[in-house]
Amino acid sequence: MESAQNFGDQEQGGVEKLFFELSSESRLGILRELQDKPLKTPEIARNLKLTDTEAIRQTHRLGEAPLIQRQPDGAYKITQYGKLMLQFAKSFDFGYKNRNCLLTRDIWRLPEEFIDRLGALSQTRRNLDILDTLNRVDAAIASAEKYIWVISNLPQESMGSKVLDRVSKGVSFRLLFHENFISLYKDFKEVEGKFEKRALSSIPGTMLCTEKVAGICIASIDGRDDYALFYGQEPAFMKWANDLFLYFWSQGKRCYPEIKNYDDI
Repeated sequence: MESAQNFGDQEQGGVEKLFFELSSESRLGILRELQDKPLKTPEIARNLKLTDTEAIRQTHRLGEAPLIQRQPDGAYKITQYGKLMLQFAKSFDFGYKNRNCLLTRDIWRLPEEFIDRLGALSQTRRNLDILDTLNRVDAAIASAEKYIWVISNLPQESMGSKVLDRVSKGVSFRLLFHENFISLYKDFKEVEGKFEKRALSSIPGTMLCTEKVAGICIASIDGRDDYALFYGQEPAFMKWANDLFLYFWSQGKRCYPEIKNYDDI
């Protein structure tokens, strides 16, 4: 069992000590290796292509942290504290890998609770090509079988026929857009539970969620929508994206009365 720490420990030192322990690629690699199962030092060295001496040195440091713990059989396992810090490290990993792109993003349009969960985006892919982004959006809409949820900071008029085709096949659609464009979406008539739309005064960017894939273009600081897309299918990101959509959807305002029959669209 992990030894209980004195409550006074929380007052000693600063977070810079933790950052120092996590600043080594090999130490982070060891933590990641131990996420699934305990490993002995030779296995760690082999998996990470370290010398035995280096593996021993790094596991000793991590044990002192205490991010990992040595078991009676000689294997190391990650501690609960280690798991938590590794989870937090995902947010730093995402931020660092995408630092140049994030310099231009108005990330604070996102609620703080979702910024705290940015580690969910650590395995997303980033696309900067506008045409490729639009093609990915079209493909995601065409393959949707259950639902399509869209947040749009700009009019997406070309999307209409593609969405209607999916709705006609039983896919539900929700559109959340900036209230400045209410007049442009007036012909998007609602069908309860099938084709719904709401408006907001502040939109975090452009976003698409289906049951298969999700993507978000976070609004830029200068207000341009340049289609820098973060997208993926990983469960953690899919949950983050779905939760974010529902957060804003719950704040949206209905614009037009619904109609009951799909044939009236």
